[in-house]
Amino acid sequence: MSTRVSGLEYDLGASKAAARIRAAASEIFAAKGYGSTTTREIAASLDLSPGAVYPHYKTKESLLFAISIEGHRTLLDHITRVRDAHSGPTDRLRATTAAFVAWHAEHRAIAGVIQHELRSLSPEHYDLVADVRRATTKVFDDILSAGIVAGEFQVADPSIVTLALTSLGIDVSRWFPTRAHQDADDLARRYAEIVVQLAGVG
Repeated sequence: MSTRVSGLEYDLGASKAAARIRAAASEIFAAKGYGSTTTREIAASLDLSPGAVYPHYKTKESLLFAISIEGHRTLLDHITRVRDAHSGPTDRLRATTAAFVAWHAEHRAIAGVIQHELRSLSPEHYDLVADVRRATTKVFDDILSAGIVAGEFQVADPSIVTLALTSLGIDVSRWFPTRAHQDADDLARRYAEIVVQLAGVG
């Protein structure tokens, strides 16, 4: 499996074994935190020897980078497809926000890791992930700016609305589900309506 970031192609591990390692690491990182997890624990969860991880990922940090860049790229691709499937700023904002929130609810483990373990990446890897994060932010900034131009949104600074909606969506991965909120799609629709109101749609 590979992904393109900043014009460069990165091989993140195409084999089924590499995908299994990323999935297992995501669950353990989410449960214990990156700093408290060892490569040995990840290997043991898959009934592998520690040496079996090394051919795929030379270091624990390179494994975190693979998870981070894959997760962020998947999220960006997902919301971009949803945006392109809708027309008009209000419909796009509502649908894209719902997609963003639902993704974080449905992929809690990987979402928590890619959003909250960024400081554990090397500076080079952090910069690459940050490029994808900026592209994700731009999706919402552009929708909001288009809505202002069209007269559909009444907001002075679209970046503040983007910050609010992404923060709300990311936080879902921390607490979802609860007794009161167990339906990701219903939650996503409710959040989308809140964001539309933040944008000043009457």
